[in-house]
Amino acid sequence: MELRQLRYFVKVVEAGSISRAALALNLVQSALSQQITRLEGELCTRLLQRTPQGVTPTEAGVAFFREAQLTLRHAEQAVRSAQQARLSGTVSVGLAPTTAAVLGLPLMQAMRERYPDVRLHMVESLSGHLSAMLNARQLDLAILFDLPSGSTQAVQAARRWSVWPLIEEDIFLISARHAVKPAWPKALSLAQLQDHPLILPTGPHGLRSTLDAAFMRAKLTPLVALEVDSLSMLMDAVRVGMGATLQPGSAVARQAHAAEFFHMAHITDHQLKRSNCLCGLSDDELSPAALAARVVISDCARTLVQGGAWLGASLSPLT
Repeated sequence: MELRQLRYFVKVVEAGSISRAALALNLVQSALSQQITRLEGELCTRLLQRTPQGVTPTEAGVAFFREAQLTLRHAEQAVRSAQQARLSGTVSVGLAPTTAAVLGLPLMQAMRERYPDVRLHMVESLSGHLSAMLNARQLDLAILFDLPSGSTQAVQAARRWSVWPLIEEDIFLISARHAVKPAWPKALSLAQLQDHPLILPTGPHGLRSTLDAAFMRAKLTPLVALEVDSLSMLMDAVRVGMGATLQPGSAVARQAHAAEFFHMAHITDHQLKRSNCLCGLSDDELSPAALAARVVISDCARTLVQGGAWLGASLSPLT
């Protein structure tokens, strides 16, 4: 049983109608009805009597309604008590440029709103650099695309991290619109790119490792025309037609009027996705401020994905 189910039930009783309650809660009526049915199933008793005029609580429903109201008041008091004892401290968070383009500002705003006394230190850098900073205890948390697999020392350090799958991103071929043929498709396979000049980040970058592995699985060799380890410079080169790039949709998040300047074709190879993991020091090494920030990061990512603001992203099955 969840607090939201209690809120839903209380609202339905107060409104006297599932449809009116759904409107007040900004929910689809069928979804609200399903939640009430699930609640009744958990309690093994009927709480509402459905009539043509609406709904009325049964005897069990009246008793449950009173206790649900009390529980919700206690929950609200708990929230107020927690907010009055404001969290303070400093937390350092590292994001790659593509991730920062989508998540950076919403995260800063959410942290200020929820924990105004926590000082947030944001770092934007390549995934490989963020891994090194996490190992050096220069960061508390970072969103990384691949875990270290090189030196024994790096692997052993990464094993001390706590890792939470966050999101998965589709990969797109991004080209300058003026350089694209009118009939250029909106979906492509890696095999169709074999002779297409690409602008990519270098090997240590997490995305390049993912792309190289995908080309290797397909037994293909990409035509790399240029290597650039700056997202802004890379996208500038693509914009003027020096080549195309393989990037997640977040790569164009900071590009003004992106739809006017870039053509994006989804790469259909089913194994080619970029996994984003929220990595941090172990729980016993993280401060209360860092533990709180970890929750806020997950909440922000979920909100952005579910709201369609993170192009080509989906929540990890383990999120």
